[in-house]
Amino acid sequence: MANLRSSKYHCLLAFQFLVLLQTEVLSSQYKVGDLDAWGTPSSANPRVYTKWSNYHTFKLGDSLLFLYPPSQDSVIQVTEQSYNSCNLTDPILYMNNGNSLFNITKSGEFYFTSGEKGHCENKQKLHISVFSGNGSAYSPSYGPSASEISPSYPTVFGTIPQPPSSSLSSSHSLSIPVFIAAITGLLVCALAGGIM
Repeated sequence: MANLRSSKYHCLLAFQFLVLLQTEVLSSQYKVGDLDAWGTPSSANPRVYTKWSNYHTFKLGDSLLFLYPPSQDSVIQVTEQSYNSCNLTDPILYMNNGNSLFNITKSGEFYFTSGEKGHCENKQKLHISVFSGNGSAYSPSYGPSASEISPSYPTVFGTIPQPPSSSLSSSHSLSIPVFIAAITGLLVCALAGGIM
């Protein structure tokens, strides 16, 4: 049995802590458009949000940050049909605090636009694809065929979604790395305990 006061034991605990800490750093926060603020694209760069979303790869645990003057704009999450037609009625999610954070809690396609009339038509909208572990934006058990997946369109920003009714899918993605880190730490401690 390892001596709990030995420096080797403390090193092993520190190593295990660092491995566990690393699993929590795997997600990123993206400032939408990498612009100073969420807004209507300029005529010089009307496809700014399309280019931005194509440049990034999003995964579970990531988040989108939309910054804008709350008195002048908002962000709504909409369906693909509403996104394509710029229909602002009945959004999935509505954010208007000027510092809106959308947490990605599941894989799939997400569509955002400005909640202000005329902004969507001026290309202030964002479409992102969030891929599961198998490289698909959908889980293997459901989702459209390849012919049904729409092309990439400019997308807007979104608000913080309500947590899913079952948190198994989001917690499961982090449970495997945490489990592996814990087993690795136990094995290292067991081996070090046998050496001491």
